[in-house]
Amino acid sequence: MGNPYLPYPVRIDEIITETEDKNLKTFKFVFLNPADEQAFKYEPGQFAELSIAGKGEIPIGIASSPTETGFLKFTVNKVGLVTSHLHNMSVGDVMGVRGPLGNWYPLKELEGKNIVIVGGGFAFTTLRSTIVYLLQPENRSRFGDITVIYGARTPGMLLYKDELAAWEQRSDIHMHITVDRADDPTWKYNVGFVPAITEQKAPSAENAVAIVCGPPIMIKFTQPVLEKVGFTPDTIIMSLEMRMKCGIGICGRCNLGTEYVCKDGPVFTLAQLNNLPKEY
Repeated sequence: MGNPYLPYPVRIDEIITETEDKNLKTFKFVFLNPADEQAFKYEPGQFAELSIAGKGEIPIGIASSPTETGFLKFTVNKVGLVTSHLHNMSVGDVMGVRGPLGNWYPLKELEGKNIVIVGGGFAFTTLRSTIVYLLQPENRSRFGDITVIYGARTPGMLLYKDELAAWEQRSDIHMHITVDRADDPTWKYNVGFVPAITEQKAPSAENAVAIVCGPPIMIKFTQPVLEKVGFTPDTIIMSLEMRMKCGIGICGRCNLGTEYVCKDGPVFTLAQLNNLPKEY
């Protein structure tokens, strides 16, 4: 990216309402200029700033995978001025994307290992990017077993339902979907909080790495569970994406001790976080 302050112009190509409360929508963007798409090189775990002229910008994890070409995907929770305006936009509208920003899940360094992915709520976005990347045919053979534990409050709050169903049918990935409360009488999967299901379903920690992304309270209680079943601080990788602000270390609002999360993170191992002021 040339000027880190300037967004790339993108057009909304598709909008999918993900959840029953309609507060989470996935936006598919296409670049107006092919050269911008070539310049926007990213890895699973990174984020970008979505900008709307006259409204502002918001940091959002990238939900698409770099193996998916021709578009970017972001799943956006309607919580404030910019997100509310974005939710009211239509297919064909033009806005900006600035990035990619931050570091990423070190997947190339994890080749040959078993991968355990633990996610909760709408923070599953960068984990979707990771799963799609891992399952890409030319990538899948580079990794061992893949286990996914993903939870939401209710069945109607789960993201990417069609993809979850498709992944469940595959023999090369182990899916464990859970909800806090099963208000759907047809629900046939797990019921329970993510940390409890993690303790029940997590595979052996031998030659394995856990990648965790979710609301702070979920991460707080999942971390000791992973250690209990054998994962070490070096093999627990977490994202502090909720601390993202400007993305380039200028505003100073994302610092955690000596680290600027938007430049040094948002991805850290638990071993790294143990040397910083407590976040969870």
